[in-house]
Formats: sequence, structure tokens, C-alpha cells
Amino acid sequence: MANRPLNLLDASWLLVESSETPMHVGALMPFSLPDDAGPDFVRDVMTALRAATTVEAPWNRRLHTPMLRGLIPLWMEVDNIDLEHHVRHSALPSPGGERELGQLIARLHSQPLDLTRPPWEVELIEGLEGGRFALYTKVHHALMDGIGGVKLLVRAMSTDRKTSRKIAPFWTIKPEARASRKRDQGAPPATVAQMAAQLVDTVRSQAGSMPNIARAFAAMVSAVRNKNDVLSVPFDTPVSILNGRIRGSRRFATARFPLERLKSVAKAGNATLNDVVLALCGAALRRFMLELDELPDKPLTAGIPVSVRPSDDDEAGADAGNAITFIISTLGTDIEDPVERLTAIRASTRRAKEHVQSLPRKSMLQYTLLLMAPYMASLLTGVGGRTRPMFNITISNVPGPEAPLYFRGAQMEASYPVSLVSHGQALNITCQSYAGHLHFGFTGCRDSLPHMQRLAPYTAEALDELESALASAAFAASVSPAKLKTRRKGATKAAVLTAIKPVVATPPMPASSKPVKRKKPAAAPVEAAEPPSPAKKKAAFRKGSKLKE
Repeated sequence: MANRPLNLLDASWLLVESSETPMHVGALMPFSLPDDAGPDFVRDVMTALRAATTVEAPWNRRLHTPMLRGLIPLWMEVDNIDLEHHVRHSALPSPGGERELGQLIARLHSQPLDLTRPPWEVELIEGLEGGRFALYTKVHHALMDGIGGVKLLVRAMSTDRKTSRKIAPFWTIKPEARASRKRDQGAPPATVAQMAAQLVDTVRSQAGSMPNIARAFAAMVSAVRNKNDVLSVPFDTPVSILNGRIRGSRRFATARFPLERLKSVAKAGNATLNDVVLALCGAALRRFMLELDELPDKPLTAGIPVSVRPSDDDEAGADAGNAITFIISTLGTDIEDPVERLTAIRASTRRAKEHVQSLPRKSMLQYTLLLMAPYMASLLTGVGGRTRPMFNITISNVPGPEAPLYFRGAQMEASYPVSLVSHGQALNITCQSYAGHLHFGFTGCRDSLPHMQRLAPYTAEALDELESALASAAFAASVSPAKLKTRRKGATKAAVLTAIKPVVATPPMPASSKPVKRKKPAAAPVEAAEPPSPAKKKAAFRKGSKLKE
């Protein structure tokens, strides 16, 4: 058996673990049955899953706490794993609609993982409407993050339906070999003092980056003083119902939109896809909080993990990699007009990206650690939810598989992230793209946010509203006095809306059935009638006729 010590970041997720704040992340993946599926298809899948008793790393790792105090826990690989505990079977009452599925996922996600076992579970859920089924997975954040977990899960799927029937379950697939793993095996547990010393050594080795980091934080201070600077900074945010203490019960909701539709809106608003996501979330939160009479006068802010390329990164190609950091953006919840809200968000995110891109690559890690240090400290010290938040909500947009995937011959319809919440962060919105759609997962504290599920339909209605508003703005621009003379004949608001929102094209009519448009003959000019002479009037009177004048 091999031991693998936890690093400081992984261990921090264990330190903040409690019954109110379980630190696991998950995913909900509904599937449609293959055409040749029999009545026992789901039961057969469950039998096959539990028969795969070989468990590979990291799925065979459980926490081992040293006997001596002050030692960081480590991962220990074990052989005897009870798959009936980790692989479970549930069923929804017929017809198993989205409401029933969301309630089940919320209940499952509220339950902490058993940390005396390998910290992961899989739930096979049958009884969904239309004969469908779903997989719900959850894994502790100390073992891996949500994106890493999804990547390991999709290794057990395929873009080919037939091939997917032969792939073994994800926990039986051996991980890719890494040189660093051999060095970690058999390592003794590290003490807290040793971990702190390692952190100090890392910071000391990067001391040359401090001037750049100092300038970056000085720019934040300057932004607070300059009202014309749209840079959002930490803690310059209102206290809201999203930022109090939480309890263990969860709520969960989902939304799904075509990527092309969102990209069309982004193009019409001269914004990015992420800007549109933030605008939809801001609109939904504004409406939700107005209904509760809890909307702050100051706009809510969102913490957003992003990938940026530093200004001194001259490398090219796929090997250049990405730089990951954190930015803060306004959500424009103080703005009623959807186009103005999108404009404010676009300016905020652009300014935030310019701010971090001004840093050289070697300074990016230290900047991010210092930026997020107060947030992590609030979790570790337990003051989260009792002080002003660094930002009001975390909103993530993560790229996923582009092609449709199959599991045991069944096509995966969607992939909804189920994230974690904590004290001071009662709501999390995470999006993941998959097969031409963007999937929203809303995870929140049940007690802090009553009726949180309304955010899903509110987001859909916000998209309709933003599309219509952008169309109106484009139409108004097309008929402005400066462009009125050059306006094309027949331009209408509906035509502009069609350009923003893709519609299903009507199939062309057969040639034989196409109506032929014929030009109407020009009407003859009407000439003015000559007034009758007195002689004609007299003759007409004698005949007894009436004369039209």
C-alpha cells in the first residue's frame, strides 16, 4: 500500500469540513436509453457496476489521521472496498419529473461523505420521465476538484455508442503514470510546521515578484478612490442574504441553453459568453431578491475563476498552457435595464482582465494566493458569514466535452455541476458546456434561500428579456435620424430580433406549389370631371334625371 501526503490546499478542505459545510462537489448526468434497451436495462447496468470490484487510484484512497497531534492527514490506498456503499441505486416515483429529480439531488448532496472510507459515491437513479435514468456522483474536494472528477468520469464513456458498451466503470481504470507519484509513495506524514515552512520557502523564492504584486494591489486601492474606475475590488460589496451563516440542507436547480443562442446574444451585445452568463445571473438574482424585499442598493459582485495569458508570455502553441487566476465583477443588480446591465458587466470584466494581465507570469500564482487569502482564512477561522464578504457569490463557467458521449450504450443528455457552499457563500452557480449546450447548476442553502429553485426559470426569462432588449436597441439605432435616409426599405424590429435569436427555418415549398407573384397593373390616373354647363343642367332637368356634381 502507498501513502500520499496531502498538500496544504487539499488539507484546508478537511479543516473546514463540518455537518453544515460538507466539502464535496458533484455532477448530475441524465441519460436516454438506447433503442434496443430492454425492461431490465438499468438493473443490468447496476449489476455490472457492482461486479467491477477492482478499484484503482485515486478511488481507492482513504484518509489516514496520524496518532500524533499536529500532523497533516495523508492518503492511504486500501484494497478492501465495499462497493455496495459507494455504488448505490435509487428510483424516483413515476413519472419522475425535473422537480422530483432536483429534490433527490438536493437531499443526496446534503449528506456528508463518510471520511473513514474512500470519499466518493455514485448514485444510479432510475424512473426519470420517458424511461430515462441518471448518474449522480460526488467526491470530496480534498481528493479532487469537480472538473478533475468529471474528466475521470468521462474516461468511462465514449463518443461511439457501441464502444461505450465495452468500457469498464471509471473506478477500475488505471491512472496515467506520473514521475511525481513515485516520489510521493511511502512519504511520512508532514507536520503543520513543515507545511508552513514549505509555504514560506515558496514565497521567499518568489520575492522578486513582490514589486509587481504591490503595484497590482495599489491599483485596487486607487480604484476604490476613483469613482470613474470600474475595477471591482475585494470586500467592496454589500452584505446580502447570500452571505450569512448556513446549515446543512441544500437546494438544487438546473437550466440549459443552446450555446449558439448565447453566443448570438454576446455578439449582439459586443460582449463575451462569460459576460452574458453573468448578466443572466445578475438579472435572475435581482428579480429573486426583489421578490424577497432583500435587494441591496449596491450591486452584488461575483468571484470568477478565469484563464488569462500574462503580458510577458511569449510562448506559442498548445504547450504554452494557461494562467489561472480569480477576478471580481459586478453583477449589475442595481440596474433595471438588461442592456445597461450587460454593458456594466462587460466594462467590469474587461477592466478586471486588464488588471491581472498586466502581471508577469511569475507573479500570477503569488497574486492569486494573496488575493484569496482572506477568503480562505474566513473559512479556516470560522468567521465566514459574520463579516463583510470578499464577494457575494462564486460563478464559474467551465468548458466540457463538445461531442455527445455514451455510457453503456445510453446517450448522456446533459452534465449539471453540483457545487459546494460555505458560511458567507450560501449560493453557488456553476456552468458547464457539453454537446452544444451550456448547463447551469444552482446549489444553495435550503434555509438561507427559500424558493431558490426559481432562479432557474428566472434565468431563462432573463435571456428572453435580454434578446428582446438588444433587438430593440439595434432597431432604434437603425432608424435614428442620421441613418433614416440610408435605411433599407422593410427593415423591422422582427428582422433585427431574428438576427440575434436563431429561429427554425421553414422548409422551402416545392417548385410546383410556390405561388407566383404577379404585378398588379398600374391604375389609370383619375382626371378631374369637367363641371356641367348651364345648358346641360337644363336638359337634364327636363328629362327628370339626377346629375352627379
